[in-house]
Amino acid sequence: MTPVYRIRRTLRSLLTYVLLCAIAVLFMAPFALLLSTALKSSGQDVFGFPPQWIPRPPVLTWFGEAWSTIPFARYLLNSVIYEIGIIPAYLVVSALTAYPLAVMRFRGRTVLFYLFLATMFMPAEVLLIPRFMVVSQLGLNDTYVGVMLPAILSAIGIFLLRQTFAAVPRELLDAAAIDGCGHLRVLWHVMVPVARPTFAVLSILGFISVWNSFIWPLVVLNDTDKYPIVLGLAFLSGIAGNDVRGLAAGTIISIIPITVFFLLMQRHILDGMSGAVKG
Repeated sequence: MTPVYRIRRTLRSLLTYVLLCAIAVLFMAPFALLLSTALKSSGQDVFGFPPQWIPRPPVLTWFGEAWSTIPFARYLLNSVIYEIGIIPAYLVVSALTAYPLAVMRFRGRTVLFYLFLATMFMPAEVLLIPRFMVVSQLGLNDTYVGVMLPAILSAIGIFLLRQTFAAVPRELLDAAAIDGCGHLRVLWHVMVPVARPTFAVLSILGFISVWNSFIWPLVVLNDTDKYPIVLGLAFLSGIAGNDVRGLAAGTIISIIPITVFFLLMQRHILDGMSGAVKG
């Protein structure tokens, strides 16, 4: 390796790290400004330009005010209930739907798969009315189940798992069939272990989607005691008015669980994505 080549490789790596750090700073700036706003005292300007990044002095009173102004603990508990009810069912339904599309041979399989993909390009608002009609006919308006039911079927989950299942060597499936495994045993003992990284990715995407859900709970729920945390923040916004410090503090509290979950699962993302795009 020549000295010139070493210098070029070092400069290329340095430029790459500088670019990545600049992108990271760009994406972290809104969160840093949010945290700065939540820590500013009432006498410090939060709308000035350029923004004052350092709170002088930092205060924690807005976090307590946001927690006590609305039933914050109740809204957080509701979001946790929705997560516990939706994510396992979402993973099971996605796996049971993706398996036949990837492994079984039947007429219309490709067309059915493309129909699932087509729903990915439809705005969620288009499905509000038919979903509301179905939930109303089932008598599930203003219930936890009414919020959960439409969320357990997702085209992105079916797509990622189908691509992962399709990448499994056919010889492995034939060996399992020779050993007497039916489709459910093949799915549980062969496909699920192979697709574990993809399940981790879907868990993260599903957790984020459920935690940030706003429109559907707003449409189907009448009882404010069943609101998820995002609707609770909107409620807090109406109470706080122009005082954005309390709203910023409430937002910081609300994103702590999703940040912790992401940090626990983020090491699976690249493995899951690489497994999903094979084949």
